[in-house]
Amino acid sequence: MAGGLREAIVDWYGVAARDLPWRRVGAGAWGILVSEIMLQQTPVARVLPVWEEWMERWPTPAALAGEPPGEAVRHWGRLGYPRRALNLHACARVITDDHGGRVPSTYAELRELPGIGDYTAAAVASFAYGQSHAVLDTNVRRVLARAVRGEEFPSKTPTAAERTLAESLVPALDAPRWAVAVMELGALVCTARAPRCALCPVADQCAWRLAGRPAYDGPARRGQTYAGTDRQCRGRLLAVLREAHGPVPKAALDATWSDPLQRERALDGLITDGLAEPLPDGTYRLPGTTTGSPS
Repeated sequence: MAGGLREAIVDWYGVAARDLPWRRVGAGAWGILVSEIMLQQTPVARVLPVWEEWMERWPTPAALAGEPPGEAVRHWGRLGYPRRALNLHACARVITDDHGGRVPSTYAELRELPGIGDYTAAAVASFAYGQSHAVLDTNVRRVLARAVRGEEFPSKTPTAAERTLAESLVPALDAPRWAVAVMELGALVCTARAPRCALCPVADQCAWRLAGRPAYDGPARRGQTYAGTDRQCRGRLLAVLREAHGPVPKAALDATWSDPLQRERALDGLITDGLAEPLPDGTYRLPGTTTGSPS
């Protein structure tokens, strides 16, 4: 079954793959690393314009490393989870200082970069350097859960058995193409909420479909909420800092959120996470950015 499954998905990818800039030859390892970090928990449509702006402004790790971390946060825009911007900036500095400005090629070295986990290291090693790794993102895990194990959804976190399965499916030749093909299938067809089984190239092999698409029977899957949360409050505070041309007075931050306890908690969180910097005069700014007159 493994060989037929791989062949069908890879053939489908050859016809259905999206033309994304980080998949093109000229993207390079740095462009791929930037895309992988931006794409974490963020749809492609939102990432595309920000990735293009980043690559134009910071085409190399050294270019980003030469600017304050606050500029990375500013240009992260509204992608969400802005600590990823700080991680990218930290990666750029390590790559520049310790790797001669070249994104390291081995999985082990990639894992040592700030904020880089198993998935991102495997993805960059595979897509940038053509290596053979099991690349397990959410989409891949869902496809394998359904097609091979007959389960609607995978567990919350990857298990040893799941990793063993993924590794057993990595082909001896052209492993990166298999990795991106199964990822694309999960993104476009085998989606979480409304899988398009009629369009799936492995529908006739899918264990979940053949079993009658049994409903998920694991722990409750909770949808993400945003309105009224600390995360939304943090986002509003950060938006003020990001859009300002200099330090921001406390009153400007206070005006963004009515609940003072939640607002102060969110601001403290931004400072702790290195996303905001308090100044001696009581104003605030993005970390390391130029100090000028309060906005």
